Amino acid sequence: MIQYAMIVDIHNHTSRCNHATGTMESYITQAIARDISVYGFSCHAPIRQGIDPDNRMSIDDIHDYLNDIKTLKEKHKDDIIITSGFEVDYMMGDYIYDEVLNSPVDYLIGSVHFIPQSSDKYSLFNPKFWGFDNPEFINQYEKKNIDEIWQNYFDSIEQMAKTKKFDIVGHLDLIKIFGFIPERDPRDIAQKALQQIKLSNMTVEINSAGLRKPIGEQYPSRDLLQICFDMDIPITFGSDAHKTTDINSGYDICVKLARDIGYTQAVYYENRQKKFIEI
Repeated sequence: MIQYAMIVDIHNHTSRCNHATGTMESYITQAIARDISVYGFSCHAPIRQGIDPDNRMSIDDIHDYLNDIKTLKEKHKDDIIITSGFEVDYMMGDYIYDEVLNSPVDYLIGSVHFIPQSSDKYSLFNPKFWGFDNPEFINQYEKKNIDEIWQNYFDSIEQMAKTKKFDIVGHLDLIKIFGFIPERDPRDIAQKALQQIKLSNMTVEINSAGLRKPIGEQYPSRDLLQICFDMDIPITFGSDAHKTTDINSGYDICVKLARDIGYTQAVYYENRQKKFIEI
């Protein structure tokens, strides 16, 4: 059995995103039961222009969301460190609310769930973008060049990192979710994005949700995580929980991978500042 110095799990959702279940209190109860040291709520942030409202909180929810976290933090201060954040969808253009970017949270996770497309209309909200990780649109992979969409995805990750508005890169290679792997080496495709992540002083999360998806592998792959280590890019951990049974799921696998590669520390955030801990 793996022995832990501290257990960190800071990418987790709430029912406000409309596709997660359970109360926030139930998530904390489960986190405490699983000996988690630092637990973070980072629910899907709203996006301008009414984009994808069925999979995120509304702009009107922000105050209550942060207030609920504050209440839980005080209630359980002797049992667990609770942190606050948002998972923010990055898309090229003016889609992110200032209220999200300027909110008094501990961290912002920058994620890419939509990539640009030129002509077809298989998107939740806008023909300019394709929700590549949505099972509803999986048939679109058959119509696309896999190397090209991987490059489009990592170009978006690079542009997200360039904004320097985010602290953590969410599920770095999410594009692999359904097992469509490019002919080109993913390390080559991701190179510029990883260089920008380093330049922007960001953290990469090891996200165990991929273990529960068709790809059956954590995000990022071992090869990409090795590059992160070689570049001295810090890591954190997230189970990307959408129900309480997801909490800490796959943590043993993820922390063993990190240690095997050479990581001895992970980070969490308070007031947008890194806090380093032993793993």
